[in-house]
Amino acid sequence: MKIFGMEHIGFTVPDLEEAVGFFEAVFGAVTVMTTGRVEADGEFMRRRLGVPEHCRIENIKVLRCGNGSNLEIFQYSGETQAAALKRNSEVGGFHLAFQVDDAFAAAERLRERGVDVLDGPTLIESGPMEGLTWLYLRTPWGQFLEIVSRQGSLGYEAAGGPKLWSPVA
Repeated sequence: MKIFGMEHIGFTVPDLEEAVGFFEAVFGAVTVMTTGRVEADGEFMRRRLGVPEHCRIENIKVLRCGNGSNLEIFQYSGETQAAALKRNSEVGGFHLAFQVDDAFAAAERLRERGVDVLDGPTLIESGPMEGLTWLYLRTPWGQFLEIVSRQGSLGYEAAGGPKLWSPVA
């Protein structure tokens, strides 16, 4: 099997239109595909998607944000209770990171827009990630995101390590 790279990241949100609006407003995302309701029976849902038989996909939208992987965003019906999103410290917790030209300017813009931005940005000045600036933020539905920017090569790359993939390189 030959791996070409990551094609998309899929995740479920409580309100698809809110999520799409957030990614459009904050990251300039463009919707490239919409499926509408996916007609499938309970057996399909259980065996092919690993979800309870009574759940249904109400809509999927696929977004492009800059030059990175596609975002495949789902809205399901049928879940009886909304589970809290996992913290980054919990198994299964995760975040999505977007590379920007200037994390400090992006942080200012995000705060002006009223986005829930955590402390920072933080410039790493030594070690393997030297030259990376990062900042965490939360979406309206509580998902963690990160923005990063780089000042040239990262610290570990100076020691001859393989370069990380970057949407700008």
